[in-house]
Amino acid sequence: MAAARARVAHLLERLRLAACQCPTHSHTYSQAPGLPPSGKTTDYAFEMAVSNIRYGAGVTKEVGMDLQNMNAKNVCLVTDKNLSQLPPVRIVMDSLVKNGINFKVYDNVRVEPTDRSFMEAIEFAKKGAFDAYVAVGGGSTIDTCKAANLYASSPHSDFLDYVSAPIGKGKPVSVPLKPLIAVPTTSGTGSETTGVAIFDYEPLKIKIGIGSRAIKPTLGLIDPLHTLHMPDRVVANSGFDVLCHALESYTALPYHMRSPCPPNPISRPAYQGSNPISDIWAVHALRIVAKYLKRAVRNPDDLEARSSMHLASAFAGIGFGNAGVHLCHGMSYPISGLVKTYRAKDYNVDHPLVPHGLSVVLTSPAVFTFTAQMSPERHLETAEILGADTRTAKRADAGPVLADALRKLLLDLDVEDGLAAIGYSKADIPALVKGTLPQERVTKLAPRPQSEEDLSALFEASMKLY
Repeated sequence: MAAARARVAHLLERLRLAACQCPTHSHTYSQAPGLPPSGKTTDYAFEMAVSNIRYGAGVTKEVGMDLQNMNAKNVCLVTDKNLSQLPPVRIVMDSLVKNGINFKVYDNVRVEPTDRSFMEAIEFAKKGAFDAYVAVGGGSTIDTCKAANLYASSPHSDFLDYVSAPIGKGKPVSVPLKPLIAVPTTSGTGSETTGVAIFDYEPLKIKIGIGSRAIKPTLGLIDPLHTLHMPDRVVANSGFDVLCHALESYTALPYHMRSPCPPNPISRPAYQGSNPISDIWAVHALRIVAKYLKRAVRNPDDLEARSSMHLASAFAGIGFGNAGVHLCHGMSYPISGLVKTYRAKDYNVDHPLVPHGLSVVLTSPAVFTFTAQMSPERHLETAEILGADTRTAKRADAGPVLADALRKLLLDLDVEDGLAAIGYSKADIPALVKGTLPQERVTKLAPRPQSEEDLSALFEASMKLY
């Protein structure tokens, strides 16, 4: 671990010496309220958009009554082939039948969906003329259902119309969508609370997303009983996603420093930058992760730990769903999209796969070492939450202290030793950087601007963790 720290410190010292020291880029982090909009080039407001959330053991059985209350007559139930045979889907189907709800099942969701798998679901939704949707599964399922609902509600739109720029056109969603109830069965993405849907764009081999408050679920049913079937690696990788959602949203560029200032509220992005409300949810989620993640991974029967992580996923989702994420997520998309032969343990899929949470967390020590100089107090605060002794730490120590806390957590949970352990080498760095550059909807929220050289150094520093 000492060698890893020295290697990261050397690379990041090179970045520091090359960094711009102008007033714009050397700002101290603050949450001062924005000014009125006249003449501003940065935003002056933020807003919170969150799905309705219902939590409780066994709450899934209420879904049929909810659809009946919505007067739904023709429902699309979206899931994947593995889950379609498991209790969460059976409970939903029993509730729909009991309450007289007509439904059709779409179970062809791909774990880590692609543009092609999205379009297959969209075609099913268009043909079905559904008046409501239920998604039962993890983030892949819920995101696929969001896309199906959106494009079935806007049948003449081109697929790239709503995809984030620069890959797509990033058009605002102005059409009304159908009700969507999300029943998450993993504890990571927080997709039941957000207006974001992520997929692999196969023509460019990168991940990209659709981001709009309009696509967030109408209701999220958070039932902790569904977490008991998750294998330990799925629990761990889902938990790493929660961890990075919380860390990234809390350390993101403040909302009043994000540009441009939208000319119309409909143009204000879902990911707005850190703000006082998202901060509360992010910190609370991080405290739960620190207390319960290891327990949830190590003991599948620990209902308290797994229930707590299920809630933490939603809490972090409320935070990052409005504040956004930054470099860990931006860099993770090519890590997942360019996967070669790596297949993660405990994932029943027929294709190479780097789970999203793993792809996010492997760069976290390098990323937070890089960003710490912009908000050292927040980096030290989060390090302390994760168990670091910060009593004698100086502001300049914030990055290494948080990075060490993250490495210790990853080592304790038997996480692979960096990008090299999942099949990448130094020769892959140019392609990984190229895949990160289009992710500006998130990378621009990093508190510290980054060049291609910066990104190359961060990927290099992430090749080996320990």
